[in-house]
Amino acid sequence: MEFNIISPKTKSELLAAIRREKHFRFGAGCTDLLMELRKKPNENLTIINLSKVIDAQFTGIKKSAKGLRLGALFTAHNIVVNEEIQTGFSALHNAALSLASNQIRQVATIGGNLCTASPSGDISCALTALEAECEILSAAGKIRTVPITSFFTGVRQTALKKNEVLYGIAVSANKKNAKNIFSNFIKVGTRRSMECSVVSLAYHIQTDENGKIIKAGAALGASAPTVRFAKTACEFLIGKNFNTISQKDKEDFAAKVLSYASPITDIRATAWYRKEVLFNISKSIFENPCK
Repeated sequence: MEFNIISPKTKSELLAAIRREKHFRFGAGCTDLLMELRKKPNENLTIINLSKVIDAQFTGIKKSAKGLRLGALFTAHNIVVNEEIQTGFSALHNAALSLASNQIRQVATIGGNLCTASPSGDISCALTALEAECEILSAAGKIRTVPITSFFTGVRQTALKKNEVLYGIAVSANKKNAKNIFSNFIKVGTRRSMECSVVSLAYHIQTDENGKIIKAGAALGASAPTVRFAKTACEFLIGKNFNTISQKDKEDFAAKVLSYASPITDIRATAWYRKEVLFNISKSIFENPCK
C-alpha cells in the first residue's frame, strides 16, 4: 500500500493543497481510512494529513449563547472529558465514550466519524439527535452550512464536494426554560465497544419545570442506509409530560421511530431483530431515562 502524504500546517496551506492535488483523500486520526485502504488499495493517491493543521476553529471547541461549536478535528477523547458536553449533551458524551477503545478515541475525530458516513456511526447518531449543523469549507475559503440531516446522502456518501472539507459542527444551546434534560446514546451490539452497532438510538429531550416536553430529538443508527432523524416521532412528543406519558404513547412513539428504519440482514443481525430491538429501546427511554 503506497501513497503520498502531505501535512499542511496552516489553513491557507490546506486550501492550497486542496486546490493543487487532483487525486486525494483527507486523513486525521485515520482510524477508518487505513482500514479502507488496506481493503481497497488506491494507486497514485495523496493523503492530506489534517492532524498537523494549526487552527483553533478546526481543532477546538467554543461556547457561546447560541450553543457549542466543535472543530472537525476535535477528538472523541476531547468530547468525553469536556464537562459542558457531559452535563448538557449526554447523548454526545456517551456516544463518544462508546466509540472503540481509549487509545483510538485519542485520535479519532468528529470529522472522521461524520465523513465516513457509516450508518452505524456513534457520534454521527448523537449529533443527528442534537440536530447539529455542519460547517463546510471550500478550497476558495468560503463556508456553507448544511443541516446534519442533509449531510448524509447515502451509505458512506456525504454532501461534501471534491474541493470541500468539513470544518466544524454547531450544536444549538438547550432551551432557556428547559429544567430537565433527558439525553443518552443507546448502543446494542455484540460488545459494548470495539464493535459497530447492531442498532443504536440517540435522544435528547428537554422538559419544563412541570415535566412537559418542549423540545425533542431522536436519531436511529445501523437501521437504514444512513443515520436518520425521527422527525415525526419527535414532533409527537411535544406537549406531553415525560414523567406521566402513557404506555400507548410510549408504543406510538416507538412505532414512529421504527417507521424511519429500513434495516438489512447481515452477518451481525437480521432485519427482524434490528426492528424488534429498535422498537423496544425506543419505548424504554421513558422507563429508564438518563439525565
